[in-house]
Amino acid sequence: MAEGQIYKIHSDLYYVKKDGQISACKIREVLKKQRESVLVGDFVEFDQGVIKKVLPRKTFIKRPAVANVDQIVVVTALKQPDLDFTQLDRYIAFAKYYNIPVVLCFNKEDLGLEDSEADKIISIYSSLGYKTVFTSATEKRGIDEFRNLLKGKVSALCGYSGVGKSSLINALNPDIHLKTRDVSAKINRGTHTTRHCEIISIDGNTSIVDTPGFSNVKFDFIMPQSVDLLFVEMLPYRQHCKFKNCLHIKESGCMVLSNLNKIAPTRYESYLKFVAEAFEYKEKVKYSGLKKETFQKIKNDNVVAKISSKKRQASRNTNRQKIYKEIDEDEN
Repeated sequence: MAEGQIYKIHSDLYYVKKDGQISACKIREVLKKQRESVLVGDFVEFDQGVIKKVLPRKTFIKRPAVANVDQIVVVTALKQPDLDFTQLDRYIAFAKYYNIPVVLCFNKEDLGLEDSEADKIISIYSSLGYKTVFTSATEKRGIDEFRNLLKGKVSALCGYSGVGKSSLINALNPDIHLKTRDVSAKINRGTHTTRHCEIISIDGNTSIVDTPGFSNVKFDFIMPQSVDLLFVEMLPYRQHCKFKNCLHIKESGCMVLSNLNKIAPTRYESYLKFVAEAFEYKEKVKYSGLKKETFQKIKNDNVVAKISSKKRQASRNTNRQKIYKEIDEDEN
């Protein structure tokens, strides 16, 4: 049995890399029955083109769906498309939820960056402890600093389409030659050039997970009272609020509201939007319920496929009919 890492998934094929050799594999049927997720970045055991087992992950994030990354690099364009602070905060909070460190890369500096705008970005995010770098992939500005932030790590790049993720990778290693496209003037948004997640080696000990651009990350998986845990600037104050379930919106005795002058207005606006999304989720689960049937169970210290409730009931009905038949035969 060999052990390797999935570096790309395309269609129903999983490309596993081991010692520089690549094997195109399928998933073992039992893993499908167990609804086992297999992601780019997963370390797996495989044999003769079949993935037999997914090894434990050190990190995981649902979107982009990748495993075993050391950090998430949020790539944002300063212009074309315009800088969106709410979207930026969305990615940061999402990474915080999965407890993965974040690096912020502000690309397309060549299109013009006012000193006041740069100061604003630095004052908001550097003060919160996030490493930030300003780059221009086309003019190779900031690339060496960016490379140093990636060195020796596996980094997942995420951000809108058109912010320059593929261009940055090409700038880091010109031999890669990823496709790039211009931003649409009509919608001020890029078009997808990356269609799937893929681990790309920058040098011997540095790798990047290139991911498709996306924007619809919503906080439809968390309760409103937990959203503040994703904002590091709120953590020193939330524990001193008068009410344990304080939402920091209009409650009396709220220490976050009392210290609102110490929180960037754009960050607080993002917080309010995420809380609103979390309330939509709360209303949804209130009537639909959260309980979901699992498709795995532990038996003799092994994970095995679990038969569905419908099949279990059908099996019980069959057994019951057999018992009734045997009783009828005995009585006759």
